[in-house]
Amino acid sequence: MSISISNITKTYGTQKALDDVSFSVGSGEVVGFLGPNGAGKSTMMKIITCFLPPNAGKATVCGFDTATDSLKVRRNVGYLPEHNPLYLDLYVKEYLDFVAGLHGLKDRTARVRTMIEKVGLGPEQHKRIGALSKGYRQRVGLAQAMIHDPQVLILDEPTSGLDPNQLVEVRALIKEIGKERTVLLSTHIMQEVEAICDRVIIIDHGKVVADDKASTLRSGAQQREGLEVEFDRDVHANLLLNIPGVLQAQRKQGHAWILAHDAARDVRPAVFQFAVENGLQVLGLQKIERGLEEVFKELTRSGN
Repeated sequence: MSISISNITKTYGTQKALDDVSFSVGSGEVVGFLGPNGAGKSTMMKIITCFLPPNAGKATVCGFDTATDSLKVRRNVGYLPEHNPLYLDLYVKEYLDFVAGLHGLKDRTARVRTMIEKVGLGPEQHKRIGALSKGYRQRVGLAQAMIHDPQVLILDEPTSGLDPNQLVEVRALIKEIGKERTVLLSTHIMQEVEAICDRVIIIDHGKVVADDKASTLRSGAQQREGLEVEFDRDVHANLLLNIPGVLQAQRKQGHAWILAHDAARDVRPAVFQFAVENGLQVLGLQKIERGLEEVFKELTRSGN
């Protein structure tokens, strides 16, 4: 296994950031590591990359223990943190040469040239990093993470703050990189996970609440469908739950509701019948596609 996490616990004072977490990532897998803010994602990534020690448990990368073989782990890991730390006054080639030197690479010039070509920095290589767009800065971050040819890449929110065009470009780049390396990717963008990742691990309140293929999680969500309905006046949620086939009623805004129902049953006739019986007018009715985002919401909703 490229990454093996066994019963990891990490506390900050009285707060338990990670609670007996275990999972593994095989060679060549691209895994989405998901969770709401404060779930423990960044803490886990810092443990894997040897920035933080766990209070209990064991983490290994490519067979090396993060506690006892941290230098060997770092040689096998490339890390792009959420807040990409770059020297803005350095030129792109100058910065990558500096990072290559820190890793003790011999043919630094050739390696820098290879990475510039791989991440598409050619047109910007003679600029200062501070003059680059956010998208190109992320490319520089990816280049520094891969310059020592690691087996494992840890990417924490790699597309955060990018505009739609930059997002597509960096997403395609990560997907291409994933063909050659093991990638653990943290993100809040579900479309990104569905486009890039083979497998999904969802963490909430420091515990793993799901670990499966993205397609399997999506198929589970499709067993329940959603219907958005808007009435002309207010309705109590308990009344909506009495509609045959409706499993959950969530207010959207105003007099609009999201109704979750059994996928095997078309509840639209029952909704219209409910409106007639209660003297309501249906102003809008629309089916909602349910996917990975719905799974995420259900698994990380407070109280579940």
